[in-house]
Amino acid sequence: MAGSQSDTAPLRPGMRQTRQRQQVWEAIRQLGGHCTADEITAELQRSRPGFSRSTVYRALEALSASGALHGVRLGEGPVHYEVAGEEHQHAICQVCQGILHIEQSLVSELESHLEEHHRFKPLRTDVVVVGICDACLRARSKPPRRRTLDHFHFD
Repeated sequence: MAGSQSDTAPLRPGMRQTRQRQQVWEAIRQLGGHCTADEITAELQRSRPGFSRSTVYRALEALSASGALHGVRLGEGPVHYEVAGEEHQHAICQVCQGILHIEQSLVSELESHLEEHHRFKPLRTDVVVVGICDACLRARSKPPRRRTLDHFHFD
């Protein structure tokens, strides 16, 4: 739905909606989030050779400042960007770089524990769990690319 509110990069009032910012926004949505500036640049350069990395960084800065994007550091390496929305934390596979969202209820439970048992009031909670996903534990070779892991609840 081109032109719908969800397709247009949401910027704070007074911030200019430029073609480049819109193209970066669309690339992030195309990649599915959790993407780096280099991945966004590569995606844009597939159809727009010469799209500069500095333009991507400026657009990411504006979109992050407006609250439309959220930059997260997932273990070592560069910042990953995702469309801002419901708060969540991440678990990342150190082999395939797959990303799993951690349920907010677990984070809330941790925050409550800190308040109730340690008299510690969390102001911001950033959780990154680094491990190895089931597929990588079973595989003999490294999967070809980063992916978002299926979301499972094991009882």
